[in-house]
Amino acid sequence: MGDLAKDINSTFPNNRVKAMLNIIYTANWITSCQNEFFKDFGISPQQYNILRILKGAGEPLNVQTIKDRMLERSPNATRLMDKLCAKAYIERLPSEHDRRVVKIAITKQGMGLLESIPNNLNKKLLQNLSEKEAEQLSNLLDKMR
Repeated sequence: MGDLAKDINSTFPNNRVKAMLNIIYTANWITSCQNEFFKDFGISPQQYNILRILKGAGEPLNVQTIKDRMLERSPNATRLMDKLCAKAYIERLPSEHDRRVVKIAITKQGMGLLESIPNNLNKKLLQNLSEKEAEQLSNLLDKMR
């Protein structure tokens, strides 16, 4: 099991400071694991999130709706979508009635990519927690926010 004090060779003035630093340290660890996992598929975790949003919606969405649903609020969401579009994983569908309105849809290639990605990453990241512990952690993080 990890021990933050040993991992970063530090002591803490109190448990609240330790908890905050542990959240930051763990968030960075999760990000690193996700980046490494998705590298083999040629996408980033944020791009994966966009594809999952579009798949889950079951219909084309406007860019703002996608941004609102993203786990990580990203000011570069449009650039992320540009890259997905260039890889033919999503497509832009202009409105017939208002050329300012563009909807985003997942393509067959995007659906194929999602189907090729194993869904065991989160299981591996959370393997040291029981279902009850995972619920407690989630509730504590909700309480913090």
